[in-house]
Amino acid sequence: MRSESSRRGRTSTRTWREGSRTARYWDAKLIGWAALSVSLGVVTAALVARLVPGLAGALLSALAMWAGVAVVIVIAFRRGRPRGLLRFRSVDLLYAVVFGIALRAVQGWFGMAAGDSGAFPSYPSVDGALPRLWWFTDGVAPVVIAPVLEELLFHGVLLVAVYRIARRGLEGATLALIASTAAFVAVHAVTSGVARWDETVSLTFVGLTCGLLVLLTGRIWGAVLTHVVFNGAWVGLTLVGTMLR
Repeated sequence: MRSESSRRGRTSTRTWREGSRTARYWDAKLIGWAALSVSLGVVTAALVARLVPGLAGALLSALAMWAGVAVVIVIAFRRGRPRGLLRFRSVDLLYAVVFGIALRAVQGWFGMAAGDSGAFPSYPSVDGALPRLWWFTDGVAPVVIAPVLEELLFHGVLLVAVYRIARRGLEGATLALIASTAAFVAVHAVTSGVARWDETVSLTFVGLTCGLLVLLTGRIWGAVLTHVVFNGAWVGLTLVGTMLR
């Protein structure tokens, strides 16, 4: 009786990487819902961008895309909450600073290899002032909203589901990393119009790094914060370039 109770205790404390039943409903059906919802979000965002001009169109298009991703995340966490995935440790902040800045530096090197001048980027201005709502469209949206939603989708829902379907282990981790990174790059290519080779390579590095952080730590927040730092570094560099212009 005691040994059976001990086994149940050990089973109940396993994380999603170790086969916790808390992730049992993050499965192929969930991946199907994700593909459907994100596809609808992409199509709706593209239609809105075409039909509604200017800033309003850009905002509504972004909202449509975010809604498609958010629906997946809500469905996933209603089906289950993989044990350990949402834990936060202070070392996640260290990972974010180190990897976020390193990835931005790598992106800069690839950009220069592709022909960029290496000068600071800058925002367009109207009569010497930044565009209306730039703080949201170029600040809050890419630095806060996008990283949280994208990481929960690609390196939360998709990565965990594929890892479980592949029955864990090194092969499962490899397949989950490839699938989540490919989806991450593909969605960005469609929604952001990624065309240059250096942009594709940079996005691949971001996807691989964030995916590895989740697989190696079992936690999502290191990936989220790395993405935040990566995008935030671009905003910071662009603000500096705008002031120096």
